[in-house]
Amino acid sequence: MNIQRSVTAERLYRDDERLEVRSAGVRHGAKRRVCEADLEWADAVYVMEHDHKLWISMRFEGIALPPIDVLDIPDRFELMADELQRTLRTLLDPRIAHLCNKTPTKGHRP
Repeated sequence: MNIQRSVTAERLYRDDERLEVRSAGVRHGAKRRVCEADLEWADAVYVMEHDHKLWISMRFEGIALPPIDVLDIPDRFELMADELQRTLRTLLDPRIAHLCNKTPTKGHRP
């Protein structure tokens, strides 16, 4: 629904000078739903659940998708919960560092 996990991730990384970030949901009724323009814009997409990756892959099968990485974070956290922040940092920090080190001159937008 783009109200807790993804928004927390966006808030954690929005001031990181290496990145441009956006969050979007996949479910009907999401505050902001992922669209084709988001996927064309992104160098990488991080989703919280396997179903999210499947939904994106099926809905946008006609376009070239960026790599989609499943974080496997359950939907049991409140917005900006300490445990959620720690989990996101643990999972995303190394992925982002790797992404930024792959092509350091390009502006990355995970």
